[in-house]
Amino acid sequence: MTSLAFEDFVPGAVSTYGAYKVTREEIVAFASRFDAQPMHLDEAAASTSMLGGLAASGWHTCAMLMRLFADNVLRDSTGMGAPGIDELKWLRPVRPGDVLGVRMTVLEARPSATRADRGYVRFRFEVTNQDGAVVMEQTNSVIFGRRGAGEAA
Repeated sequence: MTSLAFEDFVPGAVSTYGAYKVTREEIVAFASRFDAQPMHLDEAAASTSMLGGLAASGWHTCAMLMRLFADNVLRDSTGMGAPGIDELKWLRPVRPGDVLGVRMTVLEARPSATRADRGYVRFRFEVTNQDGAVVMEQTNSVIFGRRGAGEAA
């Protein structure tokens, strides 16, 4: 039996998790493959960019959030996927050596209008660095299975 289902996500609930250390090698490897811009690849070029130094791609930060969410919430849940992202903001550069955490707020939980076995949970994720500064905000819904759905057949 999984531990987290739709009913466990109460609007207003806040939880924190994660301690993901970002490395220079990981920043450059991700950028080399998916976002080959100088500010993500080379310290010298990055120092003259608007970021003022080597920084992770915003998409890399999204991927790190997904890793933390998967490890700390989805792994032991009835999660069924997500219909997309409602809002995404990159607020501060993520640097080599940063340690990222997540503050997750449940904004809304509503049963599906068409499928009784599931519900939609809308979250606000704030990715923070080791100083507590918010580096990224993301708002989106995730579909979770409901407890007892399908048991009375």
